[in-house]
Amino acid sequence: MGLFGKKKNTASNAGGNSYLKIETLKDGAEYTFMLEGRIDTNTSPELQSKVTEVVDDAKKLIFDFGKVDYISSAGLRVLLGSAQAMEDKGEMVVRNLTQSVRDIFLLTGFNQMFNIE
Repeated sequence: MGLFGKKKNTASNAGGNSYLKIETLKDGAEYTFMLEGRIDTNTSPELQSKVTEVVDDAKKLIFDFGKVDYISSAGLRVLLGSAQAMEDKGEMVVRNLTQSVRDIFLLTGFNQMFNIE
C-alpha cells in the first residue's frame, strides 16, 4: 500500500516502461551501438555488458542515440565508463542525440565531456 492507503503502482519502477534495443555493428576495430528506447537504471546494465564485451578489442566506440528518448544518471555512468576505458586506446563518439537527450547532456554538462556528432 502506498501513501494514504492507495495501492502503489510499481510498474514503472519494476521496468514496465523500460525498453532498450541494442544493435552492435562491427567494422574492424570500430563498434557502433545502435540504441533505441530508454537508458535508465533497468536497462543500463545491458548496455554496460555489451560495451564490456567489445572494449578490449575496440579502437573506436560509437553510440548512436537517434532513437533514444531518455537517459538517466545510470546511463550517463555507462558512457563515462566507456570514455574512460577508451582514453589511451582510441576514441568514443556520441551521435544523433534526440532533443530530449541533448537537453539532459546540456543540463548535466556531459555535452562538454564527449565528442558529439
